[in-house]
Amino acid sequence: MDEESHRTNIDILWDVYRLSAMRLALDTNVIVAAFRSRNGASNLLLRFADRGMVTPLCSPALFLEYEAVLSRPETRQAIGQSLEDFALVMSALAAIAEGVDISFRTRPMLSDVADEMVLEAALNGQAEAIVTHNVKDFRPALGLGMTVVTPGEIVRRLNT
Repeated sequence: MDEESHRTNIDILWDVYRLSAMRLALDTNVIVAAFRSRNGASNLLLRFADRGMVTPLCSPALFLEYEAVLSRPETRQAIGQSLEDFALVMSALAAIAEGVDISFRTRPMLSDVADEMVLEAALNGQAEAIVTHNVKDFRPALGLGMTVVTPGEIVRRLNT
């Protein structure tokens, strides 16, 4: 095999890898929904992340937001997680997420400060999309060229 053919094969493999690892910024409501329902699109999205089909992007501030919401007693009770389970969940999430350093901010652009953290992780991490159950809350992000979709839309894209 000559060098050019070898490079072409490597380029094709790289394209396949890149296509299979969709870079996404996940809103906190998606993370919570994933644990509330094992049959929903949010849960399937995290299972796709565990298989390497999706790369969740997460800044330290966004990860702390996930942690704060998931550790609330009412949330843990609703999803049936003990403190030990919660620690395992956060470790697993940290293992599959790609850390994002925030070098530029867009605030204030959205009505919810927590949503701003998702938008900043998406922009700084070069996400293909923001995934949320509250698409309307992220409408201003469309003006920045960001795609905003529901978990179900991403699952449909990945299943086609």
